Amino acid sequence: MTASVHGDVSTAAPTPDVLRDLLTTMWRIRAFEERVGALKRADEVHGLIHLSIGGEGVAAAVCRQLRDDDAVYSGHRAHGHAVAKGTPLDRTMAELMGREGGLCSGMGGSMHLVDVAHGFLGATGVVGGNIPLALGSALAAKQRGTDAVAVVFFGDGAVQAGLFTESVNLATLWRLPVLLVCENNGFAEFTPRSAHTTVERVSDVVAPYPLPRTTVDGNEVGEVWSAFSELLARARAGEGPALLECLTHRLRGHYEGDPDRYREAVSTEDWQRKDPILRLQRAGHDAGWLAADEPAALEAAARAEVDEAVAWARSSPFPAVARAAALVESGGAR
Repeated sequence: MTASVHGDVSTAAPTPDVLRDLLTTMWRIRAFEERVGALKRADEVHGLIHLSIGGEGVAAAVCRQLRDDDAVYSGHRAHGHAVAKGTPLDRTMAELMGREGGLCSGMGGSMHLVDVAHGFLGATGVVGGNIPLALGSALAAKQRGTDAVAVVFFGDGAVQAGLFTESVNLATLWRLPVLLVCENNGFAEFTPRSAHTTVERVSDVVAPYPLPRTTVDGNEVGEVWSAFSELLARARAGEGPALLECLTHRLRGHYEGDPDRYREAVSTEDWQRKDPILRLQRAGHDAGWLAADEPAALEAAARAEVDEAVAWARSSPFPAVARAAALVESGGAR
């Protein structure tokens, strides 16, 4: 079992070393996803692609506190969570490019990433469908008597699904070590939150249930780290589930190629001010823990790593057509 880079985390504010690691992680996610977008337009990445550009702070602040034996479940916007949890960039990229060297032999694609070795137990295109799966992992951890937890990421649109309330009810009833992380970017696919619910905050939706619920600025990485750290320590101590709502945003449309006209009234300048990478870099300069030339170096290193991942993925062959039939007949990949 491999612990997170930070070992047993504290609920105190993140140290400069932690913040630098979070900035490095965010740059890796940003560079990876920007390249994925370019490859999609070049028809080298296949299937629907949903990018989290602009929302990297939540993935980094949550997943960098977890261990390999902690289970993470994601939805259709999963790349950032996977990378932050530790999936290798080359095999992750190969999966998106449909190559045999991918995490799922190139047969799962963007919305079906799985890396059991690093505790990333899956993404899904079924909105909210990952929440009850996370409960299963949490129940298994509790039955085994370990302090491992399950973390599930979902958007505010998933909260309107009946299985969300059913899962919250069961998680609190059985006091499961599951952490519900809602990335509330204000849109359920193309629909603003005001058009599908009268409850503005997801944390208010779970008010009737006995679990801690916290709403934070998802673009303020240190705030997300501290809030999640507290809830994580509680879950590891056997005190049951919790919900962390992160108010965040995405700089791209719902999917790569989305005309994005439904957000034309939103100021691009406003989004750029909220960018978690730029905000953390400004804070680092002001606090004195980030040198003036460090951001450029971190970005360059991340883009070089992504270049290597793309080259490796391109060198991997496409899976044989016959293998797909064999896997269907055998019941799944081995």
